[in-house]
Amino acid sequence: MGEKTIDTVRTTLRGRTARALGRARYAAIGGAVGGALGGLVSRNAASTAAGIGALVGAFVGETRTDVDSVLNELLDRDGDVDSDERE
Repeated sequence: MGEKTIDTVRTTLRGRTARALGRARYAAIGGAVGGALGGLVSRNAASTAAGIGALVGAFVGETRTDVDSVLNELLDRDGDVDSDERE
């Protein structure tokens, strides 16, 4: 394996790990919020709302990570712009 291949593998693993952790973070937050709101109604509503909240949170986490990665990629491609001009 060449140096370039190892860097590609590292970048791929880093991206996949970041995406998975983003989904997990938002799913946990969504599940907690859904469970808390459903708990105001009943136990059954709490478990149902937690599941739905986790599903919505995972979807939001997937969408947000994709948007962040695309934005970072676009900023990295633009080599003509100095870092001072970006801020």
